[in-house]
Amino acid sequence: MRAPTPPPRHQPRHQSRHQPRNPPRHHRRLLAVAAALAPGVAASLAAGADAARPASSATSAAGAAAIAAARPPNILFLLLDDARTDEFGFAGNPVIQTPNIDRLAARGTVFANAFVTTAICVVSRASIFTGQHGRAHGIWDFSAPFGRERWARAYPRLLREAGYFTGLVGKFGVGGKPEDLPSDDFDFWRSRPGNLRYFEKHSPEHLTKRIGDQALEFLAAAPAGRPWCLSVGFKAPHAQDRAPREFPPDARDEALYRDAAIAPPPAATEAAFAGLPESVQQSEGRKRWRVRFATDDMALATTRDIYRLIAGVDREVGRLLDDLARRGMLDNTLVVFTSDNGFALGERGMSDKWYMFEEDIRVPLVIVPPGALGAPPPPSSPRRADCMALNIDLAPTLLDYAGVPAPDGTQGASLRAWVEGRRAPGWREDFYYEHRTLPKIIPPSEGVRGAKWKYIRWTNESPVREALFDLEADPLELNNLADSPAAAPRLQHLRARCATLRHEAGSPPGAEKPRAVPRP
Repeated sequence: MRAPTPPPRHQPRHQSRHQPRNPPRHHRRLLAVAAALAPGVAASLAAGADAARPASSATSAAGAAAIAAARPPNILFLLLDDARTDEFGFAGNPVIQTPNIDRLAARGTVFANAFVTTAICVVSRASIFTGQHGRAHGIWDFSAPFGRERWARAYPRLLREAGYFTGLVGKFGVGGKPEDLPSDDFDFWRSRPGNLRYFEKHSPEHLTKRIGDQALEFLAAAPAGRPWCLSVGFKAPHAQDRAPREFPPDARDEALYRDAAIAPPPAATEAAFAGLPESVQQSEGRKRWRVRFATDDMALATTRDIYRLIAGVDREVGRLLDDLARRGMLDNTLVVFTSDNGFALGERGMSDKWYMFEEDIRVPLVIVPPGALGAPPPPSSPRRADCMALNIDLAPTLLDYAGVPAPDGTQGASLRAWVEGRRAPGWREDFYYEHRTLPKIIPPSEGVRGAKWKYIRWTNESPVREALFDLEADPLELNNLADSPAAAPRLQHLRARCATLRHEAGSPPGAEKPRAVPRP
C-alpha cells in the first residue's frame, strides 16, 4: 500500500509551512464551511493563516473566531500497548506515579467499563482503526495487511479525506512488511512493521522518548489553519519478548519503585490456575509466566519494570501537553487515551492477555473533549461514565467529533454523548468477545460479557469447555458456575446469546440468525 517512491524517512511528507500552498482537494469542505460563516475566512484558511495571529494580520479577530468555530477539533489519539486499567494514579494505584495522564483524567471522562473485543495487539488495533469486530474486518494474523478496501474505512483515511492533516508515530501493529503499511495515506509517517524495539543497536535513546520526539515533530509540521489528527502508538508497556530483560525502561526511570512493595494480584493462585482448561494450562501464557512471575522476586521485578515503562509514557504525555499549550492548541484539541488490551500480572498462573478474564480485556479509557484541556478541572473530577465502552467505539467517536459520518458496516457507536454527560439511548448491555489468533499456542475462546454475568467457551476443547461467572458476587472470576444446576437456565440463555452476538459480529451472507432464548 505504500507509494512506489516514498520520500526519505527523515523527511515529513508535507510542504514547508513557510511555502505558499494551494488547498488540497479534500480541504474544500473546510473552506466551504468557513466561507459560509465569515467573509475572508476561506481565503485565510486557503493561505494557511494562523487563527492565533494578532488583528493586524489579514485575519481579523472576528475572522479568527469564525475559523475556530468552523474548523473541527484537532485530535490526539494516545494508544498504549498491554496497559491494564489499574496501572495509573487516577485509577487508584497507590504506587505508580502518572501525573500527566492523571491531568487528562481530571479534565475528561474516565470510562470505568472499557473493554476490547479481542485481546491481542493486531486484532484490537484493526478494530480500533475500523470500528469493527475481528469477524468483520477479518484481520487475525500478524502478517495480514489491511489492503486498500479495508483501510478505506479506517478513521485516519476518512479524516484525511475530510481535510485533516494526519500523522502516525510509533507502533502501527497491522501488516508484516513495509509494503503492507498505509504510509502513503498519511501526511506524516514515522513507523515500521513489527513490534519495534525499545533500544536500537548502539543507541541509548529509549523508544518511548523517540516516539515522543516524533509526535512533537508532527505538531511542528502541522499546517496552520488546518485541523490535524495524530495517532501515537506507544509500544510501552509491551514486553520485548524473549529478551534478557523483557521490560527495559528508560535509564532515567531505573530508580523508580526500587523499594516499592507491590502486592501480587489476588487471583494469582494455584487454585485459580487449576480451574483453567488443560490446554490453557499448557499454553503460551503459562510459558511466559515461568520467566516473569514464577517466583515472588521475579514477579516484583517484572511489575516494577512495567510501572517504569508507564512512567516513561507519562513523561511524553506531559511533553505533548506542554507543547500544545505553547502553540495555543489546548482549547481545540480532543484527546483520547487508551490501550489495545489489558495484561495478566500472574493472575491464574498466566502472563500476557488473550483470554476473556477481566485483567485481559479491561482497558483504560479517558476522553478529554475540546475546550477542557486548558480549563481548570471541575470540582467533581474526574467525570466517570459507567456505560460499556468498547475499542470498536473509538473510530466512530473520533469521526463524530470531526463531523465525518461513520461508514456503513461500523459496529461501534460514538461515545460523545457520554463524554457530554448524557445517556445514549439503547446502549449495549453486553458484548461478544472472540480470540482465534495463533491457535496452536493460544487456545481459541469466545463468549459474552454482560454487566453481571460472563460466559466463556473454549472452542477447541473436546467436548467444549465452558465457564460461567457471576461478576457481582465473584469479581475475581474464581467460582465457575457452569456445572451448577441452579445456574443452568442462565447458562442456556448465554449460550444462545453468544450465538446471536457471534452472528451480529460477522456471519457469511445469508446465514440464518440463531434462535434467542428468554433471559432467566
